[in-house]
Amino acid sequence: MKEYKMRRGEYLDERVPDVEATVEEYFGSITSTEDYKGSDLYVVGDPDNPVFERIIVGAVEYDGKKDKLGVEFEERDPTELGPEELEAAEEAVDMKNDFLLEATGRDAKARRDSMKRAVEDDPDHDVDA
Repeated sequence: MKEYKMRRGEYLDERVPDVEATVEEYFGSITSTEDYKGSDLYVVGDPDNPVFERIIVGAVEYDGKKDKLGVEFEERDPTELGPEELEAAEEAVDMKNDFLLEATGRDAKARRDSMKRAVEDDPDHDVDA
């Protein structure tokens, strides 16, 4: 599960007031919920795009801190995809990036840089591992 921060001064519930509707708009019908760190996240068990097997997404709440967006994209093995499904792979990447940009206000480069800084700032992270 990856957790994404919002841009400075922004909050998830302001950027995406109805997370459930937004998830369904991008990925398909929500089939259940799943607990993650005490927060109920939405599960799309049969996503519209055939590249995805399952998607888990929602607000991860922290006491005294801003909520983060928790997301896990479970994707099919590319070697199992047929020719039509391979065409859907590009659309899947765009879909993920568009959703994350809308929810966090950060583009792919900003999200990468933020995660890189988080790893560098983590004293428990062993670079040589």
